Amino acid sequence: MTQPHLREWPGHADRPALALHCMMGNGSYWRPIAAQLADLVQITAPDMPGHGQSPDWTGAPDFHTAVTRQTAALIQRPLDLIGHSIGATVALRIAVAAPEAVRSLTLIEPVLFAAARDADADAEMDRVRDLARAGQPEDAARRFLDTWGGVSWEAQTPSSRARLTRQIALVADTNDTLLHDRANLLREGGLEAIDAPVLLVMGAQSPPVIAAIADALAQRMQDVGRATVPDAAHMLPITHPRQVADLIRLNLERAS
Repeated sequence: MTQPHLREWPGHADRPALALHCMMGNGSYWRPIAAQLADLVQITAPDMPGHGQSPDWTGAPDFHTAVTRQTAALIQRPLDLIGHSIGATVALRIAVAAPEAVRSLTLIEPVLFAAARDADADAEMDRVRDLARAGQPEDAARRFLDTWGGVSWEAQTPSSRARLTRQIALVADTNDTLLHDRANLLREGGLEAIDAPVLLVMGAQSPPVIAAIADALAQRMQDVGRATVPDAAHMLPITHPRQVADLIRLNLERAS
């Protein structure tokens, strides 16, 4: 297994935390949040395969499993897990598989579409996958970013467009996991076994399916809080880092 590139910031060394980024992002965007939480935790943020400075994804195992295995290998003792978007689904997968490894769990916009089937969201993800597999990766990347990226395709540099176009294959590979729960995150007793404090965070301007996913997950969890950031959309750790850090702090304090 290749090792991910790790980004680590000063913090409370006796309390480690892992922060997992979204698809097409990298760990660097956790920097301002890590700075605000340095008195409580020391945050490490791995770059997923094919992202940031990590090696490319090899194609096997499937992308979600590859990220989960790399992340789980970094856990030496119970710690605080923070995830955004696909990173939140990886954090959730670890918590379901090994609840004893998680001190607190903060899930920001988890995109586990299988938890709350939405015809529009499912169709959009299928369209992105179909474009990618039909040899139109740039069209697929543009379409994906229109909904989930919070960035203008036209404003990207040629090198950024090339990177995003390469990464769309990773998005397509996660369809079975996120839409059809290939990893069996929703198995009976799985979510219920998480006894760490959980916080579900979403942006008020996010696609409606995000609230439905949060509803479905929260109904099955033992100790869960909910928070919505006004005027924010899917990329709120980047656009609203102060508010996100304040919310993460609340969940960290519940687990102290």
